[in-house]
Amino acid sequence: MLPEKKRQSIIALMNREVVPAMGCTEPVAVALCAAKCAEVLGSVPEKVNIHLSANILKNAMGVGIPGTGMIGLPIAIALGVTIGRSEYNLEVLRDVTPEAVEAGKKYIDERRISINLKKDITEKLDVEVEATDKDGNSATAVISGGHTNFVHISRNGEELLGKASTAAATEESQDEELDMRTVYEFATTTPIDELRFILEAKKLNKSIAEQSLTRNYGHSVGRTLHCERQRTIMGDSPFSRILSYTTAACDARMAGAPIPVMSNSGSGNQGIAATMPVVVYAEEISATEEQTIRALALSHLTVIYIKQSLGRLSALCGCVVATTGSACGICYLMGGDFDQIAATAKNMVANLTGMICDGAKPSCAMKLSSGVSTAIISAMMAMEGQSVTSVEGIIDDDVDRTIHNLTHIGRDGMNETDRLILEIMTSKH
Repeated sequence: MLPEKKRQSIIALMNREVVPAMGCTEPVAVALCAAKCAEVLGSVPEKVNIHLSANILKNAMGVGIPGTGMIGLPIAIALGVTIGRSEYNLEVLRDVTPEAVEAGKKYIDERRISINLKKDITEKLDVEVEATDKDGNSATAVISGGHTNFVHISRNGEELLGKASTAAATEESQDEELDMRTVYEFATTTPIDELRFILEAKKLNKSIAEQSLTRNYGHSVGRTLHCERQRTIMGDSPFSRILSYTTAACDARMAGAPIPVMSNSGSGNQGIAATMPVVVYAEEISATEEQTIRALALSHLTVIYIKQSLGRLSALCGCVVATTGSACGICYLMGGDFDQIAATAKNMVANLTGMICDGAKPSCAMKLSSGVSTAIISAMMAMEGQSVTSVEGIIDDDVDRTIHNLTHIGRDGMNETDRLILEIMTSKH
């Protein structure tokens, strides 16, 4: 068992990274920043100027905004400054109503919002909102480095929160640096009552999946895999149910269903993909509550570990990371030990590395289906003693070096891919 201080540090880390969110977290982060700006200003702004990093813009262009039936940033910003409450964090649009949506549409039609690409910055997650009222008062808020991480707030030029104080606070609460062995030992040996909080992820993400299977959200990937006609091809099996429940949750979220999910590392889809495959498989094999909790802890902490070196946003699809976590959780439920779980992670990296992120959108559910399929295959291979070896591609004998090879490619090697993806997305007619 890990020392108590280290365990508590990791639990605190998980509680920061595994949190409820409503809607895609990139437009929600913009809405959150806009809400804070309006609160500091003290009124609904006359004008709002938004400056966004390329990755925020990419992930906010084609996704549904909860409770609106609309897509994209303008309605998220309009609702942020009119009814958003920053205290809700990633559920900032929790109070949306049909009346609020109509008021938001009017705000957009009055051309009060200006959205711009923030150039010449290296930070991939950056949101800057400048707002002015009819009397000439102004306010500025900046989120950077994390979806809820405010680094600057000012009113009429007076700084209320600055980078120096934020940096100091960040330095005081450095995240626990992880490796795969630590992740495994934490998940498998920590007293179970200390891990019970992870069951909230099961509750939230299973709920949205079940609701989605009764509706037509997005491309209805989950319902397609669940319907009678497709069962003649896929069969009614644990495999098909894992795919349908995971993708159904994503269908609803990407379509803007006003239902909260449990996110991981700032992404609701990552939270779904780290949760639902483990939950469904655990139910299929009648796993005990303790086994389910430990498998979920292993899955979610694996995702957090990989994201530590990958970063919040990149050209690498987040489902690569999240389904690597769920693959490890499934392998654990299959009876896998550390070596088999490490083999599972290597198998995932060997297969999915290179899947691009071309923004948040309904078809993300299709990517989750690919990731979850690979997760199940990777775990089964590992349990049969099959692991991709170090003579193959980017795989290393050491699982941590393998993971860092993956994140190095996603963080650094795919920067030009990221630029080209945004160019393609913004030049379509």
